[in-house]
Amino acid sequence: MTVHPSLQPAIDAWTHSVESVNELVKPLAESDWNRATECPGWSVRDVVSHIIGVECEMLGEPRPIHTLPRDLRHVTDEFSRYIEVQVDVRRCHTALEMTSELEYTIIRRSRQLRNESRPPHTRVRWPLGSGHEQTLERSLVTRAFDVWVHEQDLRRALGVPGNLDSPAAVLARDHLLRALPRVVAKDAAAPEGSVIVFDVHGPLEFLRTVRVGPRGTATVDSTVSLGPTVTLALDWETYARLACGRVRPAAVRDRLKVEGDEGLAQAVLDVFAVTP
Repeated sequence: MTVHPSLQPAIDAWTHSVESVNELVKPLAESDWNRATECPGWSVRDVVSHIIGVECEMLGEPRPIHTLPRDLRHVTDEFSRYIEVQVDVRRCHTALEMTSELEYTIIRRSRQLRNESRPPHTRVRWPLGSGHEQTLERSLVTRAFDVWVHEQDLRRALGVPGNLDSPAAVLARDHLLRALPRVVAKDAAAPEGSVIVFDVHGPLEFLRTVRVGPRGTATVDSTVSLGPTVTLALDWETYARLACGRVRPAAVRDRLKVEGDEGLAQAVLDVFAVTP
């Protein structure tokens, strides 16, 4: 247990998800590591490499010196180039090398988190190059969110569904919901007075209402609205896939129910992805 209880939920969520990833990939045959995932351009091996690489950077390890090939179509900007180095450097690793490094990284990172004594507001380096920092608390939430999203990438690629209601799934839901006001009011440019309801069912059920105020402001709450401008009903897994940029709205139209202003609904769905 960390000395700061407010950090423990994120640590517990990360632990549950990263250990689930470890259990998922441990028995895989060599060929399974090459299966494509919904994460653009990445295989099962690549997703696991990304998890390992970021956790190693959180441990303070130096980044590998590595030149990326020029034909990686999913590498389009400085952020994706930065992230890809830890992935590409492991593309020649065997299944045994991958599982051994993952397990060893989890052991070391878990030890680091058990011994964490810094207060939640401490500014820590974030693995995006020099000058990038965020609070310790936010970094732990972000890591738990990222690992859960990639756990789901792996589960869909391998045909092993699960953990859609895990501690990290709840954390991921809250993380994604915090982006809703910006998505609706700013990115989708919903007009003042618009009321958008998200009715989500499945392993995590929730209803959230976004109300657009003046000058592109918006709020989100769990109250029921009579006569909303738009109601979007969908299952939790589809919500997460859309919000995490894993699938386009047209590909999951059969899993979406739209009531109200179709044009505004489409505008919201077109900008719904809040992660790369």
